[in-house]
Amino acid sequence: MPSALLSAGAYGLADFAGGLAARRASVLRVTVVAQAAGLVTLLPGLWLVGGTLSGSAAVTGMLAGLCGVSGLLLYFRGLAVGPMGTVAPLSAVVAAGLPLLVGIVWGERPGPLTVGGMVLALVAIVLATMGSRGERAALQGVLLGLASGAGFGLFFVALDATPSDSGLWPLIVGRATTVTLLLLAVAAVRPKGRGNPWLMVASGVLDSVANVFFLLATRVGELGVTSVIVSLYPVAVVLLARAVLRERLTAAQMAGVVLAIGASVAMSA
Repeated sequence: MPSALLSAGAYGLADFAGGLAARRASVLRVTVVAQAAGLVTLLPGLWLVGGTLSGSAAVTGMLAGLCGVSGLLLYFRGLAVGPMGTVAPLSAVVAAGLPLLVGIVWGERPGPLTVGGMVLALVAIVLATMGSRGERAALQGVLLGLASGAGFGLFFVALDATPSDSGLWPLIVGRATTVTLLLLAVAAVRPKGRGNPWLMVASGVLDSVANVFFLLATRVGELGVTSVIVSLYPVAVVLLARAVLRERLTAAQMAGVVLAIGASVAMSA
C-alpha cells in the first residue's frame, strides 16, 4: 500500500526533524511552529478529502488535538534529551497499545497475536529502561517517550471517535485549537533560543502529510494492514539517528528497540 508506506516514512522524517530542532530550541517553540505549519498544510487537504463539519466532529477534534499536542511536547523533549533510537520505538509501542487497552475495557477481546505483542511491549520497555540506568538523560528520554506514547494513543482513540463523514475537519479543528493555546503559552513564557525554523516547519508539514496519507490509506485498504505498515515509522528515526547523529545504543537498548518495533506491528495486526 503506497499511501501507508508514504505515511510511515513521513512520520519518521517528521519525528527526526522535530527532535533535532528541539536540541537547539525550546520544545514549546518547536511545537508551535510545527503545529502552525501543519495546520497550513492541512487546509488544501479539505479539497482533496472533503468532509462535513459538525458539532461532534469539532469537539472530538479538539480533544484529539489536545491529546496529540501533549504527546508531541513530551515526545520532542524526549528526542532532545535521550537517544532517539530508543525514544521513538517506545513511544510508538505505547501509542499502539493504549487504544488496545481502551478497546478491551469497552469489551473487545484481542487475539493471540495481539496479546503476544503486548507482552513483547512490556519486555521492550524493561530492556530500554535497564539500558539507560547509567545515564540520567537517557532514562529521562525513555520515560518521556513512554509518556508521549500515552498522549498519541489517546489522540488515536479520540480521532477514531470522530464522525465517519467528517473528513479532515477534526484534524483541522484540533490543530487550530492547539496552535491558539501554544501561541498564548509562548507569549506568556517567551522561550529563549530560536533554533532552526526550517527543521520545525519541515516537521509540521511532514506530520500533516503523514496524517493525510494515513487517512487515504484507510479509505482504500484495510485498517489493520495500514496500521501494521505505518507502525514501522520508528525504523526511519532509528536509522537517521544512527546515520546523522552517530547514535550508539547498548545491547539492552537495541534489543528493546527491536522488540518495541515488533510489538507495534503485532498489536496493530
